Amino acid sequence: MEVWIGRDGERHGPYQEEDVRQWLRSGQVSPDDLGWYDGLADWQPLSVLFPGEAVAQPPEAPAATAPLPQTSAPALEDYAGFWKRVLAYILDSIILYIPSLLIQKAMGGDAAKEVMVHAITNAGGNIEAIHAAQLQYYTAIWPAMLLGGILAWLYFAICESSPWQATIGKLALGIRVTDLRGARISFPRALGRYAAKIVSFAVVFIGVLMVAFTRRKQGLHDLMANTLVLNGRAGEFRDAPPKSPAGGGSFNA
Repeated sequence: MEVWIGRDGERHGPYQEEDVRQWLRSGQVSPDDLGWYDGLADWQPLSVLFPGEAVAQPPEAPAATAPLPQTSAPALEDYAGFWKRVLAYILDSIILYIPSLLIQKAMGGDAAKEVMVHAITNAGGNIEAIHAAQLQYYTAIWPAMLLGGILAWLYFAICESSPWQATIGKLALGIRVTDLRGARISFPRALGRYAAKIVSFAVVFIGVLMVAFTRRKQGLHDLMANTLVLNGRAGEFRDAPPKSPAGGGSFNA
């Protein structure tokens, strides 16, 4: 379960329930700090949400004031928009087009294309002959297409699981891929996320179009891999100093 913490008019998180319980036991958060999680009607003190976890303090002891971990709500809710993600994908496709073209040329793609064009020209409009020529072409180049597909798969998985958390196209647009807590994803998860795009692109791209209307701008592949695409480059958030709480603000679920 993911828990938000409210303190001094700001909300922070989301955090994992086990972490919040541990912070209560260690005194890093105060029992008087407010908490909220999905399904809860309103914010309540952490001592109410997690009874028995808070450190017993004498009446004169001050409330815990240690800074909360800086996984801030604004950062986690700054989702990258549909068109920004589309443009990033186009840039990545252009980048991948060059090595894919070289692979096809090296594996006889040009010769296979010439044979197909010649066969179609001499087919005289015969649909069966045209289909046979096309089938012969794709039969000849499928190893090159497979290798190009593997190259793209590794490109996306390696880049998105790297410290960049982004492909070159995403870096250019200033967006990054994270897990649901805003952290860097693992290489296996990045491999699975790219594989899930096959499902997203199937059936007239419905899974991709979901980015435009889901609450957290997630495509079907994001939902399957439990990932987010957020604005901002990973380097902008790494080792950032904790922000001082600002009073007078407000927070809501």
